[in-house]
Order: sequence, then structure tokens, then C-alpha cells
Amino acid sequence: LFSLERLLMAKLMGWEDTILALATPPGIGAIGVIRLSGKNAITIVNELFPSKNLLQQATHTLHVGFLKSNIEVLDEVVVALYKNPKSYTGEDVVEISCHGSPFIQEKILQTIIQNGCRIAKPGEFTQRAFLNGKLDLTQAEAVADLIASNTEASRNAALQNIRGGFSNILSVLREELIKFSALIELELDFSEEDVAFADRKQLNELIQKLQGTTAILLQSFSLGNVIKNGVQVAIIGKPNAGKSTLLNTLLNENRAIVSEIAGTTRDTIEEVLNIDGILFRLIDTAGIRNQTDDVIESIGVQRSYDTMAKADIVLYLFDVNTTSSEDLMTAINEFESKQLKYILVGNKVDEEDNLFHKKYLNVSDILFISAKENRAVNKVKQHLFAEAVQGNINQEATIITNARHYEALQKLAVSLLEIEQGLSNNIASDLIALDIRQALHFLGEITGEITNEDQLDYIFSKFCIGK
Repeated sequence: LFSLERLLMAKLMGWEDTILALATPPGIGAIGVIRLSGKNAITIVNELFPSKNLLQQATHTLHVGFLKSNIEVLDEVVVALYKNPKSYTGEDVVEISCHGSPFIQEKILQTIIQNGCRIAKPGEFTQRAFLNGKLDLTQAEAVADLIASNTEASRNAALQNIRGGFSNILSVLREELIKFSALIELELDFSEEDVAFADRKQLNELIQKLQGTTAILLQSFSLGNVIKNGVQVAIIGKPNAGKSTLLNTLLNENRAIVSEIAGTTRDTIEEVLNIDGILFRLIDTAGIRNQTDDVIESIGVQRSYDTMAKADIVLYLFDVNTTSSEDLMTAINEFESKQLKYILVGNKVDEEDNLFHKKYLNVSDILFISAKENRAVNKVKQHLFAEAVQGNINQEATIITNARHYEALQKLAVSLLEIEQGLSNNIASDLIALDIRQALHFLGEITGEITNEDQLDYIFSKFCIGK
């Protein structure tokens, strides 16, 4: 039934034609790949490929020859055939590997269009794979995440979902709920005979199990968001605390101007640092002081406060030689009153750490470093990672990285709670059945069993053309 619904949707969306797109990035390169998908894909290319009759060739084969338009040779190419249903989209797919000249690529594209193809919309290949039942919606979205991944952690999270890790968990939840839903619906058919087919105790145990699984998935989103979007870190402190020096040391390059003149940094400077597969967006801010006659510096200070408010982590850097314990407590109180996550870093340590531990006895968890001498700066990286990840990243675990999935899981959690409360209050079977249908609806929204054309267009419009 699900596959039939997808096919009907595909027909309603007018997806019986053949599409093509450049699957490799535009520009000059060694090779360009042009991809076609649709019922006429092989026929169209066969008309341009006199070297061999592609209609008679087996699936998953490569063929070398010249691509021609009438008597004009377009290029010498390699043609790959993937016949339905054993292809990415579930349709006939042809991939033409040509030379990477933009002129040649465009010439081939225009010739194929003239022979009955149209240019694919963003994500249309993957959308067809979904509609043809080759992927569910979570796997399709993971394809986009994999393409956009820029760290080891984001790559692993996307691969786990493409392999069906998240889908398998949801499938188990859905099947178990459907089983009880069917039994309760059966009770409704025999309501006049007052019989019970569904064991309420077993249903309650199942709901508690589902609540536990849902809670774990929801908790993983904070880590998933870090993996997918990175962590914004505001380096905050008074003028001449060494913020720009620390930024340069962390990046191992002279990115920010460093001088002994207070107020050298007037505006925010943002750079990205990869720490063990997590991207940290480090923002060097203007030194914070309450009084300055410099209008430009005043604007920079205000931007520092704005950046601090938006940051995921505030890295508060202070000069251990000029900052008193009372000054530090004032800063801490401000961070805590604003409910900011912060790391305290004492800079310009030229002596034994113990001296400064005594100076700040009333403050715990201070990292003592010398940014200029690159002393103990690795501790800063370790603490940033620990604060962001809050534990080890399990490469085999399913991690929620998609906000749409998170919102649906939140709604699912509410529905499961309503079922649990209904069972506890011994409410009527028809109301229990209604709550279960609601929970199944939210599960279906995630995987695509329940969807609509507008939702699909929105999801796949964020893909690149050619995928």
C-alpha cells in the first residue's frame, strides 16, 4: 500500500518524463559526469551512441565510444548503464563520463535535452528514489547530510542513517504499535460483546519501552546538532587579556592582529577549528571595558556582548597578573545570571600553576595557560570538546541531526504519554485507539509513510542539482 501511494504521488507530480543533470561540480576538471534517469534514459543516449546498441546491453555495465549528434562528434565518453529496478532511483539510469571541459559538458547537455530530456530539479534523483521505494525519507535526508558533511563525525552520523540505523529503530516502534492498534480496533468491532483482545498490561509495558527509546533519540539531538552545525565559541575578556594571541595559537597561524595597545581588536573575527571531528567557530571579540572614549571601540564592545549572548560556549580569558579573585567572581556571576555555558582560562602564566591556584581559591575549574608560549593550550581544546560533546561519540549509535525529526519525536513523546495516562485511567478503547493512531502518524511523518507534495518539495529543494 505504501509503495502504491508513492507511485500515485509520483504520477500526480508528473514524474514520468526523463531527467538529466550534471552530477559533478561545474567548472574545468579531468572528468564530468552527466546523469539521466527515467523510462527513456537508455533509449535517448542510445540514439547518440552509435558504437553499440545500449538497449541490448546488461545492467551495471560500462561502454566506451563516441557520443555523436548526427555526424558531429561531441566527445569520447564512458557510458554506465543501471537498469530498473537495480539503480539509485529505481528507474533506468545512465551516467555519461565525459571530459571535464565546461563547453563539452554543456554541448552534451543541450543535445540530450533536444532529444527529449529535461533538466532535473534540486534533489529530484533522490526524490525519485524515495517515491520508488529505494529509500525512506530519513535515508534520503541523510544523503544530503553526507554530501554536506565536513568532519569525520558528521560523515559517520550521515552514513549510519543511510544504512538505515534510524529507520530500523522507527520500523520496530511502528510495527509494535500497529500490532496493538489492530487488536484494539478489533475490540471496537465487538464492543457490544464486551471482549478484550489487547492485553492492557503488555501495551503499557510496550509504551514504557517506546518512551525510553524516544527519550534516548531526543537526547541525542543536542550532540547531533553539534556534529551537524558545529559549536559557536565566543572568546571574551578585558583588553590585552591575550584573546587574539589565543586565537592565533589555537589556529596555529597569525589570523588576528596582536599588539600591546588596548583596544586593537575593534570587530569580531571568526575562524573555524576542527577538534576531533567537531567544528568550533571561534570568535575573537573586542576587549570588554565599561569606559572608552573611542566610538568605534564602543561599537566593538557592544558586539562582544551580542556575540557572548548568542554563543554556545563562552571562553572567558583573563590575565592572571592583573585580575583579582573578586573581578573573576563578578564575571562568573554575570555568566551564570545569563545562564551561559562558560570556560575560565587564566592567561600569561609564566610561573608554577600552584601560585595562581592559591590566588583563586574560591574559584574552581580554571585552566591556566600561556597563549604566547603555547603552554597548556591543548587543555583548552580538550575542554571545548568535552563541553560540546558531553561524553564520547559512539560511532555505531543513531544520532538525531535533523530538526524535522526532532520535532516529530517530541510530538511522538507527547502522544505516548497520553496513551500511558489513558491506560492508567482505564479510558475507553476507542480513545486509546485514537491516541495510538496519533503516535503512528508522527512516526510516519519522519520516515515518509505520511507526507505531502509540498513537504517533499521543501525537503528536496535543499539538495544540490544532480543528486
